[in-house]
Amino acid sequence: MNSLRNSVQLIGNLGKDPEMTTLEKGKKITRATIATNESYKSNNGDKVTETQWHNLVAWDAKAEFMEKYLKKGNEVIIKGRISNRSYEDKSGVTKYISEIIVSEIVKLTKDA
Repeated sequence: MNSLRNSVQLIGNLGKDPEMTTLEKGKKITRATIATNESYKSNNGDKVTETQWHNLVAWDAKAEFMEKYLKKGNEVIIKGRISNRSYEDKSGVTKYISEIIVSEIVKLTKDA
């Protein structure tokens, strides 16, 4: 049951090409965004689609996979955990960000 405490699984499309960075000690990190859509009918019967954007962070082998095989628009399934952090921007304002730390990723889009 512990594995369900902070677990998220999403199916969506990448909003941009993954961007990989190699840190000082050789550790690799890749960042990307994923869009998920949810549709429902409004009170007057019209279909409404809402898009939510999620920040993804992958490390090492998963970072390399994302950078090598994924691109903007690809449909993927991701599994991971939510991480919240804060940082100060250039003007000294504290910003808060939620990210999904990727533990598994599957590419659903077939290559042509």
